[in-house]
Amino acid sequence: MLPALAGFAAAATVATAAGYQTMSPTGQWYGRTFAGGIRGSEQIALTYDDGPNDPHTLKLLDVLAKHGVPATFFMIGRHVQQRPDIVRAVAQAGHAIGNHTFTHPRLIFKREAQTRAELADCRQALEDAIGKHSNLFRPPFGGRRPATLRMARELGLHTVMWNISGRDWNAPPAAEIEKEVARQVRGGDVILLHDGGHRGLDADRAQTVTATDNLMRRCADQGYKFVTVEKMLAGS
Repeated sequence: MLPALAGFAAAATVATAAGYQTMSPTGQWYGRTFAGGIRGSEQIALTYDDGPNDPHTLKLLDVLAKHGVPATFFMIGRHVQQRPDIVRAVAQAGHAIGNHTFTHPRLIFKREAQTRAELADCRQALEDAIGKHSNLFRPPFGGRRPATLRMARELGLHTVMWNISGRDWNAPPAAEIEKEVARQVRGGDVILLHDGGHRGLDADRAQTVTATDNLMRRCADQGYKFVTVEKMLAGS
């Protein structure tokens, strides 16, 4: 009985670890992704998910321009179709724009054909709005499995995760977002924030905009330099 129980416990541990790896932003079990954490680097990449979003993406652009900071935006295709004007504003400001699927599903539960359609449809929406854009892809909720990453590679996409999260999806006060990020920054980091919401175009991201303003000032004072994910990848 004891060997059987030990075997069951070991299998349960492996299953738990495997499940964790599907969502862990820095996990590499199911395929290589880029998640920052480059030791010795002074670079920081600010990334924003779930846009475009009116008016907060545009307000964020003003804050980034004030500090002269480039960022990387992972956009939802159906939002892109609704507000291509905002997408064009982001591109014209010199920021990188990546693929965040068309409808923001949990890809770990999707068939391969569905995953391919999500990525291809988002890419088409971005091409219709701005033409050429980055080959960066971020899976919604960070969820992926081997088939997800294989599909991304087949479409020429580079999967990007993160190693620091502002935990701003529920719009906490700006001071909490700033504190959450600042306590983790070591350099070489990819920071996850949100300029939109996956449920629609009316997500309130005012607190994230304020937190971004404060974080850029704080990090610049500490000697960090902000770059796009593309720039960070080129030097990694």
